[in-house]
Amino acid sequence: MPTETFEFQVEARQLLQLMIHSVYSNKDVFLRELVSNASDALDKLRLAKLKDDALDADVSDLHIEIETDDEARTLTVRDNGIGMSYDEVGRLIGTIANSGTAQFVKELREAQDGGSAEGLIGQFGVGFYSGFMVADEMTLVTRHAGETQGTRWSSRGEGTYTLERVDDAPQGTSVTLHLKPADDEDKLQDYTSAWTIREIVKRYSDFITWPIRTVPKKSDDDSDGSVPEPETLNSMKALWARSREEVTDDEYHELYKHISHDWREPLETVRLQAEGTFEYQALLFLPSQAPHDLHTRDHKRGVQLYVKRVFIMDDCEALLPSYLRFVKGVVDAADLSLNVSREILQQDRHIRMMQRRLTKKILSTVKDLRETAPEKYATFWGEFGAVLKEGLLTDTDNRDTILGAASFASTHAEDEPTTLKAYAERMQDGQEDVYYLTGESREAIENSPHMEAFRAKGIEVLLLTDPVDEVWVDVVGEFEGKRLRSVAKGEVDLGGEDGESADAEREKQGEEYAALLGWMKEQLGDDVKEVRLSSRLTVSPACIVSDTNDLTPALENMYRAMGQEVPKAPRILELNPGHLLVKGLNEAYKEREDRTGLAGTAELLHGLAVLAEGGRPKEPGRFVKLVADHLERAL
Repeated sequence: MPTETFEFQVEARQLLQLMIHSVYSNKDVFLRELVSNASDALDKLRLAKLKDDALDADVSDLHIEIETDDEARTLTVRDNGIGMSYDEVGRLIGTIANSGTAQFVKELREAQDGGSAEGLIGQFGVGFYSGFMVADEMTLVTRHAGETQGTRWSSRGEGTYTLERVDDAPQGTSVTLHLKPADDEDKLQDYTSAWTIREIVKRYSDFITWPIRTVPKKSDDDSDGSVPEPETLNSMKALWARSREEVTDDEYHELYKHISHDWREPLETVRLQAEGTFEYQALLFLPSQAPHDLHTRDHKRGVQLYVKRVFIMDDCEALLPSYLRFVKGVVDAADLSLNVSREILQQDRHIRMMQRRLTKKILSTVKDLRETAPEKYATFWGEFGAVLKEGLLTDTDNRDTILGAASFASTHAEDEPTTLKAYAERMQDGQEDVYYLTGESREAIENSPHMEAFRAKGIEVLLLTDPVDEVWVDVVGEFEGKRLRSVAKGEVDLGGEDGESADAEREKQGEEYAALLGWMKEQLGDDVKEVRLSSRLTVSPACIVSDTNDLTPALENMYRAMGQEVPKAPRILELNPGHLLVKGLNEAYKEREDRTGLAGTAELLHGLAVLAEGGRPKEPGRFVKLVADHLERAL
């Protein structure tokens, strides 16, 4: 058959060079990746045969085999799994079309140490190419189950690869590495050593459910011509099926790394065993760090689904809600149909029952972490708190549980977040509402004019900085009968010790400023819904607030970014009657018959209020000119 030569893509060549001149501190991971790929191929063949019994494929002895040759200095990882067709090899192996190569290369270059770089291999699905860390040349021979013709792929990692069709390929895939010489200085072991192979398999792949075999080398004692029996290197014990006492933390961590492609240790391990009319086992993990694509549409979510230890599918989304998409792990059910499809899963009552139970287990684990392991909880909430709060919008059944597991920054303590329950216990006498303010950062919120009266009276305010906070506070509305209330919406009456005299003073101020307020409303026109005196300002001259039921500007922008057209609601301008600027404007208004010059001051006051809440004036150029003119007159 003719051999065709192809060129790698530019990004793929960059990737190959990074692999060849690798920054990885632990080159052993290449074998973990090749064994993991072989295991996936065996899973897929078993599933394909279950769905189509007529498939011409031998599934009587599915296994992975590792073979070494000291003289030729080669290492071969072989499986008799699903294999690949000629087109699949060209698409998946030759071009790295689906590997996110550009992002991989970028993040690999930014990684500062071997430990952080190591985790990127599996994360981007380019593990096959890690073989070039230890090999000068790689050859792949494969035949797709049910086909009669195979494919050979070969490359030295120098920019090109060859493809040819072959007739004598066995079912499955074999990857042969032509190894570089061992080099202690470059942390390159002798990968033809049986001890080295055994140690790597034990460390990374002991839990894989398929046997990983190697044929021991013949010794001088084998002079009778007998062939040594293959040796199985892994225990093949499903960790989720073993009792907690039988499994070490290291074994759990290696399983997590295998299924998540995150080579950091998990933050927490969650076990669940359900018995009765419907039996299943779950072994779930909370990661210690959010993946780079957690908030993107392309993020693969879900856990692995097995039925009676037979792999069914990766990323089974039906088992956990989207706001728990960061959870990794395995669920092994006893009674599901083996040929279940993703569409059927959505409707299966057993799946729905498992989802409810798994969700409650994860949420209770998070809540327990807050009470028993505050440092772990702080790490978890910093990485995944914003995602978990999405459940407040979508999961009404567990809304109270999520609120109970959540924590929020507040003015009560700078470094220690609070729970809603703790906030409620600290509420002042006569305080009926839980106050909050949303914004881009803690610093921006604390410097907001809306906070002034609350700070002066020592009233605690929750500081909410995640985009999802703009939405859930309105949807949830209350906590244990106490209304969640934005300090930037509606009118604020914080009361006081001398209520009657304060009311009288406000009434007097209202009469004193009534004419100015009406005139300013006319001057500002449709830019404001109303101009009124403020009870929330103590230092700033003015602020912009929304009406009680209006959307915040941030929420309006969020909806527009999603393509939803939202009518722009005019805001309310509040003035501080105790501020010298506002007092001076009121006196000038009363004294002058020609108030043309004061119109600019009114516009300037409105623009300052817009800037103070993080917005921008409607006409920035005009606003800058107004500021310059007023400064010039003041000199």
